[in-house]
Amino acid sequence: MIRVVETPVATAQAAGLRGTARQAYERFLDALSHEGCAALGYRVTGPEPLPRLCVRHLRGADRVVVAFPGDDTAWVLLVGAHDDADPGRNVYELLYELADVRPRSADRRTKPSCCDDESGAPPITDPAVVDDLVARARALVRRRR
Repeated sequence: MIRVVETPVATAQAAGLRGTARQAYERFLDALSHEGCAALGYRVTGPEPLPRLCVRHLRGADRVVVAFPGDDTAWVLLVGAHDDADPGRNVYELLYELADVRPRSADRRTKPSCCDDESGAPPITDPAVVDDLVARARALVRRRR
């Protein structure tokens, strides 16, 4: 069983989900706790730490971004819509702000599987990097209040 933890911003974002979107998120959390990285779709493309973060499409434009500081823990970093037309509703823009990095426009998005193809293990993110992402998420929630 995987311990699932949400950042403060993910908790606030998830609280805004209603109806079938909320149900999809709840089903995802259950799958994540039982299946680990297999519950996610792909890794993010770009500079570190992006390739160590995984994404799952929930329902429609809704996405969830997760980091694994170890084999037994998953941090839900962000929950939100992917809307290219509205940067305020683009979970990837928020992720780049949180990680303080941005893919170059020339980078090709490859979307590799979240789990390692050979071992089936999640892409482990240095716990210090996860701690930094969580701290940035806390600061982000305070700024948006």
